[in-house]
Amino acid sequence: MKKLLVLLMVLFVAALGFAGGKGEEGPAPEAAAPAAETAREEVVFTILNGSEPPTLDAALMEDTTSHRIYMALFEGLLINDPKTNDGIPAVAESWTISDDGLVYTFKLRKSTWSDGVPITAQTVVDSWLRELNPETGAPYAWMMTMVVKGAAEYNEGEAGPEAVQIRALDDYTFQMDLVGPAPYVIGMLPHQAFAIVPLHTIEKYGDQWTLPGNMVCNGPFLLEEWKPQEVLTVVKNDMYWDADAVKLDKIIFIPTDDYNTGLNMYLAGEADWNRGLIPTDQIDALKTRDDFQVSPQLATYFYEVNHGMKPLNDVRVRKALSMAIDRQTLVEKVSRGGQIPANVIVPEFPGYKPPKGNPYNVEMAKQLLADAGFPGGQGFPDLTILYNTSEGHKKIAEYVQQQWETNLGVVFKIENVEWKTLLARGKEQDFQVLRMGWVGDYQDPNTFLELFQTDGGMNYGKYSNPKFDELLQSAARMPAGQKRLDTLREAEEIFITQDQGILPIYHYTNLDLIDLDKWGGWYGSVQGIHPWKFIYLK
Repeated sequence: MKKLLVLLMVLFVAALGFAGGKGEEGPAPEAAAPAAETAREEVVFTILNGSEPPTLDAALMEDTTSHRIYMALFEGLLINDPKTNDGIPAVAESWTISDDGLVYTFKLRKSTWSDGVPITAQTVVDSWLRELNPETGAPYAWMMTMVVKGAAEYNEGEAGPEAVQIRALDDYTFQMDLVGPAPYVIGMLPHQAFAIVPLHTIEKYGDQWTLPGNMVCNGPFLLEEWKPQEVLTVVKNDMYWDADAVKLDKIIFIPTDDYNTGLNMYLAGEADWNRGLIPTDQIDALKTRDDFQVSPQLATYFYEVNHGMKPLNDVRVRKALSMAIDRQTLVEKVSRGGQIPANVIVPEFPGYKPPKGNPYNVEMAKQLLADAGFPGGQGFPDLTILYNTSEGHKKIAEYVQQQWETNLGVVFKIENVEWKTLLARGKEQDFQVLRMGWVGDYQDPNTFLELFQTDGGMNYGKYSNPKFDELLQSAARMPAGQKRLDTLREAEEIFITQDQGILPIYHYTNLDLIDLDKWGGWYGSVQGIHPWKFIYLK
């Protein structure tokens, strides 16, 4: 969905043991038989990955669950550094930037798909055009339209693909023109919105190209098995350009929404990494464990509101709902994971201090609701908070439900659905209040604000303000510096303080269970991105 929260040293660790070779079966002539090589034990890593991935098509992905699988199977021009999450070389081995910051030229290494078909600069061009093609319906196409010249015109149907200023100068030189300097673009490129995909396989198999046996990959792993709601398994890709650096032989992704099940599986030794499936009532006890990893996260938990539905289309109602939530008590008594109460969408960045938003103020909230025609909640319609299945999301929804009834006299129902259904209903605007969260796709305030542009693919609540859009477009054309950050702050002031476009709840922390005495190459990072090629068994 949607998609944050921000130097370039990669830790390479010598492989343990040695690779099993294909030795001769019998003794060499006129020599004693050599000692038999001992086969290296297969290194298998199991992750409790959260919800079932809705898709394995990079162009259609919009959630972190799918992105973790994407990082195993595919690789774009760049990938994320395991420590800093900055963009580092991948399919592109190097790049240059024009003096005005508007033209990027990438030199590609010679690499292939897992079926041996070469990956060229034209493959990159064709992959990006598929992402932008309106018929693809890529939810993240807006991310490319923010930076690539001509991309918006093609994606919005105002021009053909020839308008997109990307080109193959030769087989291994790719070039793109930007709409403005966009100092964060290198941090964007590892994202699946800029994926390189196997067009020859997609053409052959159509919608079935992501199935085991059909899919070809260019990442460190291959898809071996996918049993929806049960397991997804990937195995090492020997055709990967940097295969020698990959130390895991197999990764097993187990989908589960149940926090208690996830914790019990990890404690029973059935998984090596529990990604955030931590019951809130167990956090205090887990904090004493050496394998409990807590780190700040470039992410925000929020409620999206349907701006096309009465009375949520009234800014006074939206502000009243936001100002009636005691977020400090919520993070201390309900979520309990070290989260930071948030009245805004963007976490604080170096040089960027977010606006204050509309903080907790019950009396002001009551007055706003009365001014909107609902004194004491009288006449307020029945509305629902929709959240995806999770004990943690349920507890937060129940807390907010209670806050609104106690402080405003309005009654909300709560409804849980599976993650895939939540996303579908969001796209269809089939909700009143929708539980959402956003992890920054790159380390810049823009990664949060750009979600809410008018007609943005992940702007489920259909927030729209021309001045907000104008400020984001202006910032996209500015070089790095305080003036640009001030422009983004002005945009957030409009979005939150003036319009209350969403109801922010808190800024996340990463909560993980993984034994770092056993596994190396995994580091706490603000974006919570852990590229698989760097993880190894100590």
